[in-house]
Amino acid sequence: MTVPSHSTHDALEDERNQNIKIYINGDIVPRDQAKVSVYDSGFMLGDGMWEGMRLYNGKWAFFDEHMDRLFNSCKAVALETGLDRAGILDALSATAAANDMTHDVHCRLMITRGTKVKPFQHPALSQSGPTIVIIMEHSKPATSLHTSGIRLATVPQVRGLPMSQDAKFNSHSKLNCVIACLQAEQAGADEGLMLDPHGFVNTTNACNFFIVRKDEVWTSTGDYCMNGVTRQKVIELCRASDIPVYEKNYSLYEAYGADEAFLTGTFGAQTPVTTIDGKRIGDYDGLGPVSKRIRQLYSELVAENTA
Repeated sequence: MTVPSHSTHDALEDERNQNIKIYINGDIVPRDQAKVSVYDSGFMLGDGMWEGMRLYNGKWAFFDEHMDRLFNSCKAVALETGLDRAGILDALSATAAANDMTHDVHCRLMITRGTKVKPFQHPALSQSGPTIVIIMEHSKPATSLHTSGIRLATVPQVRGLPMSQDAKFNSHSKLNCVIACLQAEQAGADEGLMLDPHGFVNTTNACNFFIVRKDEVWTSTGDYCMNGVTRQKVIELCRASDIPVYEKNYSLYEAYGADEAFLTGTFGAQTPVTTIDGKRIGDYDGLGPVSKRIRQLYSELVAENTA
């Protein structure tokens, strides 16, 4: 039987999202009126940073960790944010209130270098200050993500060295990941499993990647991938719960022979991987026992953090 293609960002349909209101530089406007200039540096060059966050019980999960990453990234590329942490929280709160949103909400917060005076590369041409956009949607992961799992294909596109474009940046420049996604789809898979420059297993085009071997949890060193907030929470939960966890180099050989494999991300939390390059991973439909325990621990942590 052919399994329908899906991605780790597939969400249940919600008609309310057709009438959402979007924050743009202090204004909150209807979705069909939300626009930025074609001269904006984010549109023109991918010159910006973003965060994906979840709202539960009226509170943003792991807000401080997301802000740590955002502000560190903006500082590293000399991008003025225009708002401090409190200002961003106020903007998020105002947008959520305007949309009457309190739970199961996904947010994409974007900050670009702003509108350019000429359509060229130099950052000094962005002279009007940053562009800040907040998009919030009612959003729950599609049930198929946890019943059917994700099929991965190893792709030729790799996550590069830090001196080319550091993968730790959650930047608007996502072409590297888009190419990997296209390569996976062309191979008949849902997402691409990306290697690092040395050939070790790294991450997928959209999520961090974990395997379980003999009750040990393995993930990459983190040197060549986005160091996801959910990734770090999983590592910390394992350490606190006496689940052996290792950030290490490992090859496709170990990945193919894993007992379980799963992806982590803000949207899907923990999503099972069923096959890699057509090879079935483990003997489970959906999450295996270790992955299920981690998912439960993570769910409890989110509930505690947003209580």
